[in-house]
Amino acid sequence: MSFSNVGMILAAGYGKRMMPLTQSVPKPLLNINGITLLENSINFLIKLGCKKIIINTHYLNNQIESFINQLKEREKIITIYEKEILDTGGGIKNIIPHINSNNLLVVNSDVFWTENNLNDARLLINNSDIHNNSTLLLSNKENSYGLDKMNGDFILKDNKIIRYLKGGEIIFYSGLQILNVNSIKNFSDKKFSINLIWDILINKGELCGELMKSKWYHVGDPKGLSIVKKLFS
Repeated sequence: MSFSNVGMILAAGYGKRMMPLTQSVPKPLLNINGITLLENSINFLIKLGCKKIIINTHYLNNQIESFINQLKEREKIITIYEKEILDTGGGIKNIIPHINSNNLLVVNSDVFWTENNLNDARLLINNSDIHNNSTLLLSNKENSYGLDKMNGDFILKDNKIIRYLKGGEIIFYSGLQILNVNSIKNFSDKKFSINLIWDILINKGELCGELMKSKWYHVGDPKGLSIVKKLFS
């Protein structure tokens, strides 16, 4: 499943866990060390070789559009406005008509990516081609900052992902995946979580994972934002 140089940033949500900071500003436009989370994600995707970046929007979309229009990378970016929020899976399915490939690199907009994460992301891209399966980039608890959870998202065994079981190693989804769109484009629902697709792939033994070696900075709530800001101040 070779990389098509197309990336997507999920940016439509209300950012409810980040309230009250997102009452008048969309979460992707919160900034760390002078750079917004959205521009950080755009720069990261470009460094990974993306020639085309699609961003889905809904909440306070005019602010996101205005911000993007000021960027020098504007010509590489397409925004897709959702009249109603379609959730993560529905948002990805909605943009499939705008890509000419069977695979898509997708990132969440609540992560602060660093240069050190590039090698991990490149390894994921390369190995997804080898596995020929959708592949998630994962982080263990020791390398994770800004996320305070006692339970993991997944367990990784022989590069295959299963759901977390109590007592297993705590591993989190990093917010970056390369997805085979054939697994999602014929899904009947319009609005759905990507977790539904992951569970289908897990049951088939077709969801792979790559564990990051670098540190991962999650920015999902005010506490996480504060922690990561201090680390980069």
